[in-house]
Formats: sequence, structure tokens, C-alpha cells
Amino acid sequence: MSLCKHCISGVRHEGTPEGKETQINGVDVYIATPTVDYPKDKALLYLPDAFGHKLTNAQLLADDYARNGFYTVIPDYFNGDALPLDALGRADFDLMKWLSNHMQEQTRPTLDKVIAGLIEQGVKEFVAVGYCFGGRYVFDLAFENIIKASVVCHPSLLKVPDDLEKYAQSSKAPLLINSCTTDTQFPHEAQAQADTIFGQGKFGPGYERAYWEGCTHGFAVRGGLSDPKVKAGKEGAFRNAVEWFIKYA
Repeated sequence: MSLCKHCISGVRHEGTPEGKETQINGVDVYIATPTVDYPKDKALLYLPDAFGHKLTNAQLLADDYARNGFYTVIPDYFNGDALPLDALGRADFDLMKWLSNHMQEQTRPTLDKVIAGLIEQGVKEFVAVGYCFGGRYVFDLAFENIIKASVVCHPSLLKVPDDLEKYAQSSKAPLLINSCTTDTQFPHEAQAQADTIFGQGKFGPGYERAYWEGCTHGFAVRGGLSDPKVKAGKEGAFRNAVEWFIKYA
């Protein structure tokens, strides 16, 4: 498994996050809480890219999910060692060396601790959205039917078609994929295979794939908003996710 140069490319978005950095079950998290009444037994797991829970872009997106009524939690499954923010856009950063120390054996137990902690707090149902690296964990949680609905945006680290087939065979979670034009992690071939496996009603729980023309891997969280196509893709991917969770959560 590997990541690509687009996994660390993009821009930082402007804005002041409104949530809070705290801990759940001993793990650092960012929590965005709705200002309106919301179901206390439900939570949206925002599974971040390699920049983790401290990237402003991610925190602002979590705030936006909260504005739409979802109690949103970004776990630090990188155990305090997410990509440094100054690695954004750096061609000289050794991404594969970093990844070798952040595989499932190092990161999944931390995610499980957050989920267990939320259950202890009374959460009974989860949905999940995953960006890049986080898309891998949306699939894994769906395999185990821990989540009720799934959204992935330009997912990384998937084995295609194996993971798609396993999802179709084992998961009950409706799946939304936000895909794009330039994406070596989830290229056109993989997008077509997903449609073949899930599309035309083959996957009973529900399936949809959105395609964002002119966008590159990372667009939904780190896209440059000065490009109209990227701006439309980022905003459209978020809107799709919200509507998906409203429909299936």
C-alpha cells in the first residue's frame, strides 16, 4: 500500500474553527457540536487524511457537519504524529517513510478506543466520512458493520477490486463515493469497477458515486477554492455527504 504526491498537496483554507480539541478515552479528538438540538445517541466519525485532526481545513469541515445537525468527532488515530502542517505541498517530504509507521497496527487500536469511549458516553449509532487515508477506515468499519452509513472522498489505500467486493458481500451500510478526474489512489478504472459491483441496484443498502470533473485527489478537503471546478467539487462533495447521512442515518 502507498500514498501519492496528491495526498500532501493542496492549500490551507481560511477560517476559525468553532469546535474544541479535547480527549475521548485518552485519545486526542476534535469535536464539533451542533448548536441546535440533536440526537445524543448518534455520532459522525470524521476520519481524516494524513494531516489529522489539527488541520484547519478538516476542523472547518467538521464544523460544517455540526451546523447540519451532526455531532462530529475527528479522532487523532495518528497518536500525535500526523503529517506536520508544513509538509503540505512539499515535494521533498518522505511520505512513504511516514506511512510505514502509521499502518493499521498503529492506528486502528486508537480509532477503536475513540469508538469505545463514545459508546460509553451513550452513542449507539455511527456514520462515517473518510477523506484519503480515512477512506480506508470507512471501508474497514463498514466491513464490521460498525457504521450505519458510509461516505468516502477520494479514498486511499484500498485494494481494488478486493475491498469493493468485500464491502458488497459483508456490509449493510449504504455507500457514497465522491470521485474525481485525477486520482492515482482511486483512478477511473477503480471508479468503473465500483459502479460495476454496486451500481444499477446490485447493492441493496444503497450506492451512489459522484464524479467531480476537473478535480484532483484531495479536492474535498485541501482543494484550492480559487479554481471554480475545485470549489464546486469541494462544496458538492460536502453537500452530497450531508444529504446521504440525512437519508440513511
